[in-house]
Amino acid sequence: MRRVVRQSKFRHVFGQAVKNDQCYDDIRVSRVTWDSSFCAVNPRFVAIIVDASGGGAFLVLPLHKTGRIDKSYPTVCGHTGPVLDIDWCPHNDQVIASGSEDCTVMVWQIPENGLTLSLTEPVVVLEGHSKRVGIVAWHPTARNVLLSAGCDNAIIIWNVGTGEALITLDDMHVDMIYNVSWNRNGSLICTASKDKKVRVIDPRKQEIVAKNMEEPIALHEMDTSNGVLLPFYDPDTNIIYLCGKGDSSIRYFEITDESPYVHYLNTFSSKEPQRGMGFMPKRGLDVNKCEIARFFKLHERKCEPIIMTVPRKSDLFQDDLYPDTAGPEAALEAEEWFEGKNADPLLISLKHGYIPGKNRDLKVVKKNILDNKPPPLPLPSSAPSLSPLSQQNEAKLDEILKELRCIKDTISSQDERISKLEQQMAKLAD
Repeated sequence: MRRVVRQSKFRHVFGQAVKNDQCYDDIRVSRVTWDSSFCAVNPRFVAIIVDASGGGAFLVLPLHKTGRIDKSYPTVCGHTGPVLDIDWCPHNDQVIASGSEDCTVMVWQIPENGLTLSLTEPVVVLEGHSKRVGIVAWHPTARNVLLSAGCDNAIIIWNVGTGEALITLDDMHVDMIYNVSWNRNGSLICTASKDKKVRVIDPRKQEIVAKNMEEPIALHEMDTSNGVLLPFYDPDTNIIYLCGKGDSSIRYFEITDESPYVHYLNTFSSKEPQRGMGFMPKRGLDVNKCEIARFFKLHERKCEPIIMTVPRKSDLFQDDLYPDTAGPEAALEAEEWFEGKNADPLLISLKHGYIPGKNRDLKVVKKNILDNKPPPLPLPSSAPSLSPLSQQNEAKLDEILKELRCIKDTISSQDERISKLEQQMAKLAD
């Protein structure tokens, strides 16, 4: 009998490591024994947890800052204990959260073109855990909503805009929490714990929706790995990538609605084991090269991008590979989500690629009853009304803003060019 091969456009996905000059070299990747990915990426920056004497630190590098990273390169270094987890805000490519052994969560605003000096002052410090904080995860669709989980077996959900802990789940886990994930619209969270149970929780009702999943819908035997598996799921392609920490491979599977549900696609293998892994959001990929995923693999002393591609001959935009994907705009404000609203991600098309825009600064308003000042007295009716900007001035203002944007874009591209030329000079000098 002829064996029927299942049809899938992802059957031939292949992984490829970039050339050496496109890696980030001479980085002291953290040696802390913790099971997080140690790396977080977005279309602007790659962040890597590094070894730091007398505290905790992580590097934030603009994506184009490849090559050897100088030992004196500035870091984000406000924690008093090692950093255990980092996560970029999905709605602002310059905002990143970090959890640490010092029991705090800190939220940082990174300058538009990266760091020129070490950053020691976070925008806000979130204090509420009694033991080290090993997990931080931003809400996928609501602005300024951040989840943290600690070794106190508690999960706290914060409104970062006010610096307040609005939901605390401290009686649902009897053992250490290994992992926490939001679902696509952020209405539920799923946790994995040391007690070998998976819990699906409605955080706003503070109740467990599902606990013992009786029978798995699919079971796949993995070869024994000495490290934890880091899973990365892409909802656009329904592909799940499993990266073993301490392993040297990335296995990937396609999830379908019909039995047997989970279909093995392939394995990307390399010689060096991975210390951690970053996963680029879909809007940061190169659609012209049919790139469907990009990983940032941490070695002992470097970070190596790995590109997953679907081979196609056509140069045209491949609609079937790139359905509209989650964009950088938040669908809800924090207050709306805490009041009970849900919303799916706001989608964007990748037909012409994604161009990062200007992010608004993260502002934290600390609520204080002393700040409740009486409303201002109304102006007497005789007071002259303030005239709005004339149309002529508005047009002039628009013109200046456009010119400013244009100059900034030029400077950014020149910076990239200078960086590349410096690398070429360094090679010639070697």
